[in-house]
Amino acid sequence: MIRHFIYEIFMSNVKTLTCNLFTRCYNLSMIFRGDPDVPERDNSLYKGECVSVLTFIIGLVILIGGAALYGRFCEKVFGPDDRKTPAYTKEDGVDYVPMKGWRNSLINLLNIAGTGPILGPIQGILFGPIAFITIPIGNVIGGAMHDYFSGMICLRDGGTQMPEMIRRYSTKGIYKFYNVFVCVLLLLVGAVFIYTPGDIAATQVFGFSGKATDPTTWIIYGVIFLYYLIATVFPIDAIIGKIYPIFGGILLFSAIGIFIGIFVTGMPLMNIWDSWAAPVLSLTGADGTVGTFTYADYFANGHFLPIFFVTVACGILSGFHSTQTAIISRTMKSERQGRNTFYNMMVLEGFIAMVWAAGAMGVYNLALQEPKAALATGTVGVVCKYLLGHVGGIIALIGVIVLPITSGDTALRALRLSLSETLHIDQSTNGKRIKLALPIFALVIAILVFAKVNNDGFMILWRYFAWANQTLSLFAFLCITAWMFENGKGKWAWIPMIPGCFYAFICVTYIANAHIGFNIPWTPAYIIGVVCAAAYVVGCCVYGKKRAAKLALK
Repeated sequence: MIRHFIYEIFMSNVKTLTCNLFTRCYNLSMIFRGDPDVPERDNSLYKGECVSVLTFIIGLVILIGGAALYGRFCEKVFGPDDRKTPAYTKEDGVDYVPMKGWRNSLINLLNIAGTGPILGPIQGILFGPIAFITIPIGNVIGGAMHDYFSGMICLRDGGTQMPEMIRRYSTKGIYKFYNVFVCVLLLLVGAVFIYTPGDIAATQVFGFSGKATDPTTWIIYGVIFLYYLIATVFPIDAIIGKIYPIFGGILLFSAIGIFIGIFVTGMPLMNIWDSWAAPVLSLTGADGTVGTFTYADYFANGHFLPIFFVTVACGILSGFHSTQTAIISRTMKSERQGRNTFYNMMVLEGFIAMVWAAGAMGVYNLALQEPKAALATGTVGVVCKYLLGHVGGIIALIGVIVLPITSGDTALRALRLSLSETLHIDQSTNGKRIKLALPIFALVIAILVFAKVNNDGFMILWRYFAWANQTLSLFAFLCITAWMFENGKGKWAWIPMIPGCFYAFICVTYIANAHIGFNIPWTPAYIIGVVCAAAYVVGCCVYGKKRAAKLALK
């Protein structure tokens, strides 16, 4: 009773503050037409099983507490100082522009937080409540560390982009392979982050079909494309620096709103020590037959290693982030802002992942949505509607749409910058930047059309994107290791090598078994993954020590 009372007060305040604004723009009562009422909770699903948010809370403690300790530790190892940053030494009014710390943090958060920390955890939670523990641990020692050192090394080296960082701290062969790999990934990111927000906007906001044959789908895609072109070409403080703080506010509202809603509405979650066989949920198969789903069965049959870590992706670790942190390294006023800008923003993305994982488990356990990975996009709308009501739900949906858009534009911006630096193409005027941006956008359009027109096109696109995203992080871990050896910090090389070794195993095992890879049976795939992981660690150590020894002789 008290819970529902608090909920009503919360939603009443939200509606009072926002209704006047939104009713002038759109008839919000049509957003969720056909189902205006919040679904009732079906307690029969729990079979007497005790459900609680305790494991979820433990995960949040690990995330926040671990970040506070390990973030400071990483900062101490790197050693930021008071030297002038590239924002001042190379100020050009376009990419090198001093901006305030809070603005840099928000921009970086929006740059890195695409659909990964939403759709990934929604699918990953199907493995059970263990996700509430693995997400924060991986985020603290892997993803946040990866983002911090990648960004700080680029900052100290004059605001270089990741390709240049790879060139400096690896071999010519690795550098050439990376350039091709990162360009392909950024093109995939651009396509994925047009497809996802476009379809969510079309189907869940405007009520269109979202099909390739529907002209409205391409109109929405076109609007996103136009924004991408503007944000990719014009100075960073002209577009991104002014719009992103507004987007950041919407993002934070949606994440915090869902977080509060989980507790206020009493979302039925599970603990790792509970029986994962309850509740038993119905599941419709591809042939139309109705079966049952339990977290225990999904975990037992789903190959938690490596599938979970590839699926969740951005909430734990994302190699794509290294291409984005480099952009912000050009706008920071001080190295001492690095921990908040890079490390803490990745931790905040981990929080977003935790919130959406919990929200998804709640609606699955309430039987409001079938526990099926293919329905992840629809689950977003169900979570928003159930926890935040009509007005709050549409604001949260806007946040979900904003996330991929604000990552896609900076991905294409990073691709333009990387190509210009690698090929030595002048980017001093808008015309020259447009000239380079147009062929990039042509390739993105081609990928998008393929994904939309073909029945399995998007699934192929997403799988390649997810795997490539994690694989890209291995390049960054290698460079961080080499940088440590070169700068007298070899004793701390285990910091990047632990997650590097783990993800070498994950990425190799996945692509070895996957149908989009080598289609090798699981047992030999695992063996290959272990061997490659060991080789990765040995290679990093040997290479790092050799570089340090050469520098010592000079």
